[in-house]
Amino acid sequence: MAQTSDKKPIARCAFSKVALAKQWLRRNVELSSLLFLAFVVVVIWAFAELADEVIEGATHNLDEDILLLLRTPADTAKPIGPPLLYEMARDATALGGVAVLTLATLATAGFFLLRRQLGLMIYLLSTVASGIMVSSIAKGIFERPRPDLVPHNSLVSTTSFPSGHSMMAAVTYLTLGVLIARVVTDRRLKIYVLTLAMMITILVGVSRVYLGVHWPTDVLAGWLAGSGWAVACLLGARLVLRRYQTDKTGEVPPD
Repeated sequence: MAQTSDKKPIARCAFSKVALAKQWLRRNVELSSLLFLAFVVVVIWAFAELADEVIEGATHNLDEDILLLLRTPADTAKPIGPPLLYEMARDATALGGVAVLTLATLATAGFFLLRRQLGLMIYLLSTVASGIMVSSIAKGIFERPRPDLVPHNSLVSTTSFPSGHSMMAAVTYLTLGVLIARVVTDRRLKIYVLTLAMMITILVGVSRVYLGVHWPTDVLAGWLAGSGWAVACLLGARLVLRRYQTDKTGEVPPD
């Protein structure tokens, strides 16, 4: 009996420490922010590993095999499938082009401006603009040539790694998806919006390989960099907003 009574204070002490730890985490760090940070770290690591493999040429055979898989064996100048599929690929790749992304970003920024939600407007514009800068810098660093194995079925003028269309589609559409999901309250609608943003991003990347203007690893790198940058900007915005609300009210805002 004495041993049992001795264990009770120890158990209460341990429980108290756990409660204090949870309280400290609640006041200083959001669980969702930790998850976002973990995602960004994993993406950076994956991108670095992929870039290292590309530089060493370890992915070249795989890139060639996938690129040729999407071409007619008798004539590699022709993508597989009917002409309608080719036109659909050109339409899909335009969703990651400068014109469409600029219009989508400015239209959404104007919407937030009219609603006097200047914070969301600045967040959107800064995320997309900084993403363009990161994409341009990365292309300048790696300077990987475009695929020369098949003819290009879309106009290109920059280097290949990472895919700018894939990266900017991820940055723009995932950011727009998060902003729209923030407005709606139904969980099913949130899932639908975010899923749609990811599907558009995937379609843009696949179309770049199908049209022969990017190696598959270029697109994978673009997806990694774009999603990582979008989440990093979201994490930064959340932390800034949390700090601002805490300083203003003296209380930690709810998750």
